[in-house]
Amino acid sequence: MRIPECDDDLLDALWQSYNMAKRAKMRTEDEHKFEMYFYENLKQLDYDIIHRIYHPSRGKAFITHNPVIREIFAAPFRDRIVHHFLYAMNGYWWDRHFIYDSYSCRDGKGTLLGAQRMQHFMEKATQAGTREAYILKGDISGYFMSLNRELLFERILWGLDRQFPERGWEYEICRFLWREVIFDDPVYRVRMAGGKKEWKPLPNNKSLFCQPVGQGIVIGNLTSQLLSNINLDPFDRFMKFDLGFKYYGRYVDDFYIIVPEEEFEYAKLMFEQVVPEFLEDMGHRMHPDKIYIQPVYKGAPFLGVKVYRDRLLPGKRFVANFYRAVEEYMNNYRDDESITSYLGMGKHLRSKKLNSKVFESVGWEYKF
Repeated sequence: MRIPECDDDLLDALWQSYNMAKRAKMRTEDEHKFEMYFYENLKQLDYDIIHRIYHPSRGKAFITHNPVIREIFAAPFRDRIVHHFLYAMNGYWWDRHFIYDSYSCRDGKGTLLGAQRMQHFMEKATQAGTREAYILKGDISGYFMSLNRELLFERILWGLDRQFPERGWEYEICRFLWREVIFDDPVYRVRMAGGKKEWKPLPNNKSLFCQPVGQGIVIGNLTSQLLSNINLDPFDRFMKFDLGFKYYGRYVDDFYIIVPEEEFEYAKLMFEQVVPEFLEDMGHRMHPDKIYIQPVYKGAPFLGVKVYRDRLLPGKRFVANFYRAVEEYMNNYRDDESITSYLGMGKHLRSKKLNSKVFESVGWEYKF
């Protein structure tokens, strides 16, 4: 999208953002309603933003169990257009600022690259398997629920000051929209799909309904994924540059370091004391039950894959989700794209036996 420079350019930019928002695989009723009078609706959105009367609309909350139980707030289609607009305005500037080894919600990155980079670091740290090395992996507890909105907005302003140093029209329009998105209270008058009973199995630290005022952002919005990386960018830089861990990577709230044997004691001390303190200063907490420290030769689970120095294997989550995808396809809950996606990922793993077993479970034959 070409960056608009004045009010007259805004409608064209919103039109492009509208087309990007339409690319989602699942077409919602809300989207169909917007499309019935899309030009009038875009003109109204353009007017609301220019006159600073835009406010996020009320969305729908629901519980999902894939891959784990979590709470999702689905934004109305009108607001998703704004999310794509903000991402187009600021996301690519931030992407150039991020370290290479954060893999979530970035063009050309993702789960496969994340697993391959961990494997690459294992190879480097062990000097192709000729010396011992260790992996230390951690997880941030209730990450999206622990985000402080005031601090997020400060980070956004830090970026806007550098992207638009003259503080012109672009700066002001982004500042206004980010303030509306970040400080919107998503639980206010939200529609709860399935009723409150659906939330009973969900821990309090994973629900926005249980957070203090001004804390937590929704999971699933495009802007939330960008804000997640923006928030942890100082942590990435602290790990890589201040503490000196060159074999460091992160995907959302999962992070790891790999070190040769002679650096293990230093790394372990940092990982157990300094890193948790740094995260606490940011308002986060390392999950005490998800700390993983062991020799590289034993491999490590990461992003649904069991990563070894010389191979990638399907992890427990990948296997379970693959079975579920095939079953849901058979029951007409999914299209064949999800099956193709797992088979495509499987080409990079040693998964021929798994593919055969999954296909056999529904009476299909898998041909290598």
